[in-house]
Amino acid sequence: MENRTMVKNFILVGFTADRKLQIFMFVVLLVIYISIIIGNVVIVTISIVDRGLHVPMYYFIWNFSLLEIGFTTSVIPKVLFNLASGENTISVIGCFVQSFLYFIFGMTEFLLLAAMSFDRYVAICYPLSYSTIMSNGLCSLLVLGSWGLSFALLTGPSIVVFQLPFCNQNVNHFFCDSTPLIKLSCTETPVLDLVNFSIAVFSLLGTLIITVLSYANIISTILNISSASGKQKAFSTCASHLIVVFISYGSCIFMYIKPTHVGGLDISKGVAILNTVVSPLLNLFIFSLRNRQIQEALQKYFSMCNSYRTILRLMRSEK
Repeated sequence: MENRTMVKNFILVGFTADRKLQIFMFVVLLVIYISIIIGNVVIVTISIVDRGLHVPMYYFIWNFSLLEIGFTTSVIPKVLFNLASGENTISVIGCFVQSFLYFIFGMTEFLLLAAMSFDRYVAICYPLSYSTIMSNGLCSLLVLGSWGLSFALLTGPSIVVFQLPFCNQNVNHFFCDSTPLIKLSCTETPVLDLVNFSIAVFSLLGTLIITVLSYANIISTILNISSASGKQKAFSTCASHLIVVFISYGSCIFMYIKPTHVGGLDISKGVAILNTVVSPLLNLFIFSLRNRQIQEALQKYFSMCNSYRTILRLMRSEK
């Protein structure tokens, strides 16, 4: 415990010490982060304002966009600050808050992706009963249940990690991930490692099984559709969701479920960049901005704004 009291701050040693490369990375990450925030805010706003998008699929989409904002914001702002200032420290409290938020938002995303796959399953396999099954109450329950289950599973292990005695302050990562943090503990943590692994298996493989089963039934139903146009329309409604699933699950399964001897922390850091920066940016364009209904809603409101500006200019010119 004496060693633990000596650790007032953690040192994040995940990025290079080359100052020019740090500045370059700062600019790239800043542009990507601003794009993610603005894009997802637009998605949330347009999905809430446009009554034509008040259906279960878009309810899940704007909730997913909120999670993406929280997920990236839990990590990237601190990374940007450290790159800009040349510092690489984070307080003990700040480290654990960052780690907790990162995993809460991340796990909730996977649970929500499973809920979205169920929504697509009902829409394609039971179209006549869709509005009855996917009621507002069930959709709200699925979203709130995703949040509640994440907090229930992660709060306990997070408190245990916070109470560990630490003998080293050098975190071999660019943010406070659980694996490099636990490696700094002065004590052996086999039970905590097993609990964290079990939670990762449940949140990743468990929700992935739900998604796979849903899409197995979806594909079976689509193949039985007689018309080619009907098949194309059905596939198009699921394609974006499937792409997001592959991107999101692939990186996280490698980081948290792979055997310990496969790769090291240096490889995991590279995959973590894909997971925390590249994946949210791709999700934004693949999952939301390429959606036809959202595009039409954006075009409608942009045209309304342009018409409003034109009217204001005419009124000013008349005065």
